[in-house]
Amino acid sequence: MHQTRDDGMIHDIESGFRNLVGFRLVEWSLDYAVVELEIGHQHMNRSKVLHGGVITTLIDCVCGYAGCYCTRPGHVRKAVTLSLTTSFTGQASGGIIQAIGRKRAGGRKIYVATAEVINDKGEVIAIGESTQRYRTGSEHPEGVPA
Repeated sequence: MHQTRDDGMIHDIESGFRNLVGFRLVEWSLDYAVVELEIGHQHMNRSKVLHGGVITTLIDCVCGYAGCYCTRPGHVRKAVTLSLTTSFTGQASGGIIQAIGRKRAGGRKIYVATAEVINDKGEVIAIGESTQRYRTGSEHPEGVPA
């Protein structure tokens, strides 16, 4: 279940964790998702750069979204992460970063998605891969009632 709000942002079912971290779902379609985060002081590590845990969180979330787009209004799809890898290739200390996720392969219950995290200069600062398992009923594109 998702819809576009007046501010143009896409949202799905409420998530306390998403609200805590502060990222936004800005694009979402079948096998594809984009989340973005405006970096704040709360996202920094002791070296004053974006904490790797925040980047890994974005990879995990965008990979989940990439496999869970639902084609039926009022329904949702859910998955749980089975495996997650992150490789850091750069850093960010301000601005807006985006994580772009794509579902790459899968069967009825399990899928694999990949992600890139890009800083505000267009540089890839991390790549990742996630193996996810659909929750019961979420194997089908029409999902389950919300």
